[in-house]
Amino acid sequence: MQPAVEFRNISKAFGAVQANADVSFAIAKGSIHGVIGENGAGKSTLMSILYGYYNADGGQVLIDGQPQDIRTSHEAIALGIGMVHQHFMLVENMTVLDNVMLGNEGGIKLAAKRGEVEAKLREICARYRLDVDPRATVHDLSVGAQQRVEILKQIYRSAEILILDEPTAVLTAQETASLFEILRLFKEQGKTIILITHKLQEIMDITDEVTVMRAGRVVGAVQTRDTSKEQLANMMVGRPIQSELPRAPYNPGAEVMKVSNLQLKDANGVALLSDIDFTLRAGEIVAIAGVSGNGQSELLEILSGMRLPTSGRVEFLGKELPYAGRANADGLPATFRQLGIGHVPEDRLRDGVIKDFSVMQNTVFGYQDEVKNRVGLFDFKKIAQRCAGLMQAFDVRPNNPDLRIGLLSGGNQQKVVIAREVAACPKLMLVGQPTRGVDIGTIESIHTQLLRLRDEGVAILLSSVELEEVRALADRIIVMSGGRITGILPIDEFDTTRIGLLMGGLHKS
Repeated sequence: MQPAVEFRNISKAFGAVQANADVSFAIAKGSIHGVIGENGAGKSTLMSILYGYYNADGGQVLIDGQPQDIRTSHEAIALGIGMVHQHFMLVENMTVLDNVMLGNEGGIKLAAKRGEVEAKLREICARYRLDVDPRATVHDLSVGAQQRVEILKQIYRSAEILILDEPTAVLTAQETASLFEILRLFKEQGKTIILITHKLQEIMDITDEVTVMRAGRVVGAVQTRDTSKEQLANMMVGRPIQSELPRAPYNPGAEVMKVSNLQLKDANGVALLSDIDFTLRAGEIVAIAGVSGNGQSELLEILSGMRLPTSGRVEFLGKELPYAGRANADGLPATFRQLGIGHVPEDRLRDGVIKDFSVMQNTVFGYQDEVKNRVGLFDFKKIAQRCAGLMQAFDVRPNNPDLRIGLLSGGNQQKVVIAREVAACPKLMLVGQPTRGVDIGTIESIHTQLLRLRDEGVAILLSSVELEEVRALADRIIVMSGGRITGILPIDEFDTTRIGLLMGGLHKS
């Protein structure tokens, strides 16, 4: 049988950065094919060439054995290729139906078309168990449901080849399991799925074949049944990955932060956080575990100064943080940074970087007063030296401080954000989803940096939906459900069943 997709000697460069170099491999029709590699390995660039976002500098793409010159995404869609991006391409204040029709309206008379499209969407949802209401507004949907909308768009457009870029990066374990059921159903119906992911267990669970890329080249291609996570990890990074990172014995110091009776209600009076009480000590990592959307994000926003609590008290180094008497949180994040509170936000693109600015500029955002000279002007030599040191220490790739940060992979953007906050020598570090959407080598690097901070006496409050990450880093675990703390456990009492019950709000510790 002809492969569904074949890449022959694909090359693509962005200036001096060679994103793809003579990439060649085939994807069998009706299979689930994994494409893995470190951040910046060239995976997304290659898939963007297949989808018509980028045009290759050289090489050839074959679809069902026929050479195709795919210059635009419209041409890719016409060939039956669909792509679900890591960051969803949805208009949040429009309905599911309107999002599917957008760009595919079929004329100026929409009323009749809407009824026809809605009927087809309901039929697709029933056939593929997508469980999406076409009349629902996108911003009212969970992240998992929004992803199903993206898949629904591609199926409606008759996609036979479906590309998914980091599809589980923001999904819960339950949503991931649901997605994989849908993908297996697609495979049964003869569709071809290309899965880009950093999660090697998912590769082992769902794919038939795996292609491994490193530095823009293919370094391996194997049948999934014939390999292991360890072998794939070694191929990805070119070296063995440590399963257990070294750390000093747990020896917490003085109290750094005390949170007392913290409450948060939204504009409609709905409780988002209730009765939050805990302490943080120097030299410990306290990890917040919970299904996404159970108050972790709001808690980190309050503690970093991005949001005001409705009531309650937070003490930092023995002094109360200045929430009281304020109409809004304007200026609070800067005040908190000056006090010694570092913050790695959950959404790096929204809150962590300005993607149209350079890497160098992003390394000083929030700390720009520290790189001024005596007369109050920016010391560009100092900024350049600082940036060069951080890029070297945190292995940011490519090592080009003048490159627009939006051109870096997600993992390298995350390294820049963490490097910037670490360079400020915080007393407390707030870290939201530190390794979301990053590769196994970068995960090891980020975990190493966080453990180093902990061993140097920094207090770290970390929020993660990955229980393995919680187990690997935490000294104590705070479990949240429905905006409340349902349990606080030492790491030696880590038990996935017990934590699962706490996350579901079914058990009170």
